[in-house]
Amino acid sequence: GLFIIFGISNNSMADWRSYVWTYEYSTMPKGVSEIEYYLTTKVPDTNKSNVNTWQHWLELEYGITDYWDVAMYQMWKETNTAASSTFDYDGFKVRTKYRFGEQGKFFIDPELYFEYIRDDDLSEPSVGEAKLILAKDLGSFNISYNQIIERDLEREGKASHEYAVGVSYALLPDFKLGVESKGSYSGRENAIGPAISWVSSKFWVSLG
Repeated sequence: GLFIIFGISNNSMADWRSYVWTYEYSTMPKGVSEIEYYLTTKVPDTNKSNVNTWQHWLELEYGITDYWDVAMYQMWKETNTAASSTFDYDGFKVRTKYRFGEQGKFFIDPELYFEYIRDDDLSEPSVGEAKLILAKDLGSFNISYNQIIERDLEREGKASHEYAVGVSYALLPDFKLGVESKGSYSGRENAIGPAISWVSSKFWVSLG
């Protein structure tokens, strides 16, 4: 799969991300807003490239304070097979992040993340997700780890425990190169790959 994020705001450095799955220690500054567009493509069999799925997410993010922000996502999904193609609304997400003071206040910078996910199919349960974000900058290096808990909110069941982790290096002030991994602690699904990120005066893009 390929995941690309584009961010456009009145301050392109405000929420510049080094990774695509792993969150770093940052929130949108107070009063600053940003529009982010997420594009994910999944090709189950590279020998059948016409069978694929494209996910499109549009996010509006706003800084309530310098340490607390909120965001709303609208999601669509395009499914292509050899016989047909469909483009459907896929639901919405609401999320909030809170970080504890300025970067470097603690040895490891901690941040909390909460998200509510509502599928367009109302027969499906809504989902709650929580993340503990831990990050550290060491000169031009960044190390970030996310501990993730996800659970259906309308059915009894076990919570899934997942992770995302990334290491990046700023080769230039506006260009970062790194490696990122995400998966489940049950071992059923794990992935690793490169992460590339670049920022300009008006927008930023990350690819993984």
